[in-house]
Amino acid sequence: MKIQLVRHGESEANVARLINDDPARDVALTAKGRVQALALGERLRGAPFVQAYASEFARARQTATILLGDRCLHLEIDAGLNERRSGMDGRPAEDFNALVRPDPVRIKPPRGESFLEQMERVRACFDRLAARHGDAEVLAISHENPILAACALAGMPVEEAARGSMGNCAYVVIEWVGGKGRIVEQT
Repeated sequence: MKIQLVRHGESEANVARLINDDPARDVALTAKGRVQALALGERLRGAPFVQAYASEFARARQTATILLGDRCLHLEIDAGLNERRSGMDGRPAEDFNALVRPDPVRIKPPRGESFLEQMERVRACFDRLAARHGDAEVLAISHENPILAACALAGMPVEEAARGSMGNCAYVVIEWVGGKGRIVEQT
């Protein structure tokens, strides 16, 4: 399977620099985030996706809907693509960053998951999708942390991935075969 992982467009929480890791709390895209999603949708217009997925979060679903535009492609929600659980919803993003900074790979917030645990959640999601789609190409709208976890699964050094960042509506394409990945394109 080839999976194109797109980070959602800019959200209200991004602008406010607040954590939103509770999918029950709807945090919408900003006007800029909608424009980002439209632009990427145009760029991906001819891509041969057989299925589209998004995390449970409103910002990912909104991005997916805008990206897909008038395509007749079903959007399926998959919690395996959800944001990393920190248990710190609504708090400043810097609170989480300060907590994990000493060891971003292994430190687990009290009500959250470590980067390694997130990697295993993403691996299970990819294995499930690959079993379903074989050699096809799928689109997945997710979040910075799970996409970086996917990059680690696809060969990026784990520490580098855990300390990495990516812009809104940036993407990475991963070829996922037999439980292993390889990055084939990245923006």
